[in-house]
Amino acid sequence: MHSLARRPRRLARDSSVSQDLKIMVIKVYIASSSGSTSIKKQQQDVMGFLAANKIEFEECDIAANEDNRKWMRENVPEDSRPATGNPLPPQIFNEERYCGNYEAFFDAREDNAVYAFLGLTAPPGSKEAEALAKKEQQ
Repeated sequence: MHSLARRPRRLARDSSVSQDLKIMVIKVYIASSSGSTSIKKQQQDVMGFLAANKIEFEECDIAANEDNRKWMRENVPEDSRPATGNPLPPQIFNEERYCGNYEAFFDAREDNAVYAFLGLTAPPGSKEAEALAKKEQQ
């Protein structure tokens, strides 16, 4: 028992070093009550892919939370906005860095480049990591 009491103190001291390491959070802005089946399918596609590949993400509902809606609309870059109207979900961010919309996600998935698209390091053994290794060998 006594040695267990010391362990948390040691961990707490060690963790001060790692406090600078920030865990990136992928945020997927969705609309839970969208009337568009296309938007619903795109949202399910993005979140299903992330979950299947064990990529942690946060679902930010713009239909239930006005702050989410406002933040998403303000942070999609001008060159990624539609010609008319507001950007539609799903929109994907890594923390506050804009990654892209569904079309950009789809293209990255087709190119085996989702981790790069998300600003993450591809895990060893993934198709993306293997493709990067082949490129480096050339």
